[in-house]
Amino acid sequence: MAKVKYKFNPDTLSYDKVERNLKAKIHRFLLFLSASLVLSIVLVVIFLQFYETPKMRSLKRENSRLLTQYELMYKNLESIEGVLEDIQHRDDNLYRVVFEADPIPNSVRKAGFGGVNKYAHLESLDNADLVVNTARKLDVVAKEAYIQSKSYDEVLKLALDKEAMLASIPAIMPVSNKDLKRTASGWGFRIHPIYKIRRFHYGMDFTAPVGTEIYATGDGVVKDVQSSRGGFGRWVVIDHGYGYETLYGHMNEFNVRKGQKVKRGSVIGYVGSSGTSSGPHIHYEVHRNGKAVNPQYYYFKDLTPQEYEKMIAISSNMGQSLD
Repeated sequence: MAKVKYKFNPDTLSYDKVERNLKAKIHRFLLFLSASLVLSIVLVVIFLQFYETPKMRSLKRENSRLLTQYELMYKNLESIEGVLEDIQHRDDNLYRVVFEADPIPNSVRKAGFGGVNKYAHLESLDNADLVVNTARKLDVVAKEAYIQSKSYDEVLKLALDKEAMLASIPAIMPVSNKDLKRTASGWGFRIHPIYKIRRFHYGMDFTAPVGTEIYATGDGVVKDVQSSRGGFGRWVVIDHGYGYETLYGHMNEFNVRKGQKVKRGSVIGYVGSSGTSSGPHIHYEVHRNGKAVNPQYYYFKDLTPQEYEKMIAISSNMGQSLD
């Protein structure tokens, strides 16, 4: 039975019975419910601060495992990066040297990732630095591994093409020079025989009688055939591919035409003294990737080590060139 409540009335000095309508009851109920809800929330927050639910404990264990895995992954990536650097070093300083190929520029291997920050969605996570650094290192290693795989594709092609490359390298002297007595003047500063001034001689001179055969020093295609009164006079340029070109100057006659394919040892012309020349000889140059290089490094098909040393001594002792 519900309790009856009374309220003291000072006017009548008596107790009046308190009558409550439905609205008041609802208002009282809602007030009680609100207070209970607030109290419940406070109690739950306090409970969660000091006590962990089984689910929370499970999530914490999972987070701890993930953090450990990220740390191990980061260390493994550092080890893989070290192995990859060793492979890159071998590629640039061994394989590409053997096959006469330029190394891959470090700017290409280590190129970064520009544009939008692709790791922004990870920066709000706990341990964001570790997660972002691991993701970034993984991307870098993947990119470098891809570049290295493409490099090995190129090296494989070079290996399969090695025979053609070796045949194309200018590896013999341009005239028959068995006793090396035709070696006249080598690479370096020389006194010009006509102008009598000190000039750099970008090649080697070989003396020989007019009409002596001149040979292509490697397989290739005749790139240019020119005639002039000065300079190299009648001269031929052969493109050997693989970055090599050779020039033959002061010819008496040509035996090739522009665009013609030649083999090492093919007769391309005959010794003369055309152009600015002080006597019958062949001026010979080797160019590698557009830059003149010392021809004496390329006579490995012609000479024994003893003959090579003798040829170097003869060419080095000459103080004057023939052109």
